[in-house]
Amino acid sequence: MSAREFHLRTPLTDDIIVQLHAGDVVYLSGTVVTARDEAHEMALEVLKAGGSLPVDLKGLALYHCGPVAVKQPDGSWKIVAAGPTTSMRMEPVEAEFLERTGVKMIIGKGGMGPKTMEAMKRLKAVYAVFTGGAGALAADAIKAVKAVHWLDRLGMAEAMWVFEVEEFGPLTVTIDSYGRNLYDERLAEVRRNAERVKKELGLPGSEG
Repeated sequence: MSAREFHLRTPLTDDIIVQLHAGDVVYLSGTVVTARDEAHEMALEVLKAGGSLPVDLKGLALYHCGPVAVKQPDGSWKIVAAGPTTSMRMEPVEAEFLERTGVKMIIGKGGMGPKTMEAMKRLKAVYAVFTGGAGALAADAIKAVKAVHWLDRLGMAEAMWVFEVEEFGPLTVTIDSYGRNLYDERLAEVRRNAERVKKELGLPGSEG
């Protein structure tokens, strides 16, 4: 199946998520919430204790990002850079986070592991990558900061920011709700090619 382009708006539903396949490109509008390591841990602590989060994440997109923000004279925030954080840092807790929050799209860079992939299959969610090193491009799509939570406790990079975005992207789906993982496929292809080259050259360790 060739890659397709989608222009979506949050909240995202199961019916929307199942239309997305690995390799598809998404431009997202609506609400996107940031969370890195510390925000994940704090959110899970709150939820495990029976509390509720300061923003309902059901159907939303979660962005692995530590933005650079400047406070304006009127008290509002301007985001000047919002590039993605390496997502594998969140792999140990992401499956539980998806389960407890109802997030439907994770955005980051570098891929995620098998626990997250299995949770996405079970819960109907996807993982998409935003181009690394394009923090200014991401910031351009952020039209407003709706809220920021835990800033005093976690600091700017680790706080939970709530953005209103318009045509945020391009986002490439690399893990879909069917269990396809483009990163795993590429790694397997690299291994096969390396084995083929070793075999052709008669190098030690080649099969055959």
